[in-house]
Amino acid sequence: MPSFLMIAGDAAEALEVFYPKYRLEEEGWTVHLAAPEKRTIQTVVHDFEPGFDTYTEKRGYRLDADLAIDDVKAEAYDGLILPGGRCPEYLRNIPRVLQIARHFLEVGKPLAAICHAPLILAAAGTLEGRILTCYPQCAPDVRAARGEFVDREVVVDDNLVTARAWNDDAPWMREFVKLVKLRVKGA
Repeated sequence: MPSFLMIAGDAAEALEVFYPKYRLEEEGWTVHLAAPEKRTIQTVVHDFEPGFDTYTEKRGYRLDADLAIDDVKAEAYDGLILPGGRCPEYLRNIPRVLQIARHFLEVGKPLAAICHAPLILAAAGTLEGRILTCYPQCAPDVRAARGEFVDREVVVDDNLVTARAWNDDAPWMREFVKLVKLRVKGA
């Protein structure tokens, strides 16, 4: 059965962590959460309030990481999930996270990224020539990394499946599961 790596940390968007985790587990697949340290992370809930120019942030659920990012063996996993929220802003500064992201894209394993997660892919230098979506305010970062931003609920570009934000979780995971079933033996 396929196994997946999810990389997240404090301030990961709760719905972008828990929805893919449970959706993939529903298929009978394994999901391991890697964080900067093997400890409990604090997710957040981003929502939109009348009169605000941007989203608001509230505490979400806590979740135990299965392993530290430094202990990840990327070749042991069939795919990678990168949730959004604020955590990609600091995860993109961890060289090991960039190495892991490059591994999945370079060897053609399925990679699902949502919301702010393409900031990691941009920092890893993996967006040139790619077509993707993300939280629209991250579009300048995608373009600066020579990727093509499109404003759609989900975009599949070869082994990369991207979505804008948590309200696109269902189409995002629908396309990711389809891709996994096409590309991963035993899925």
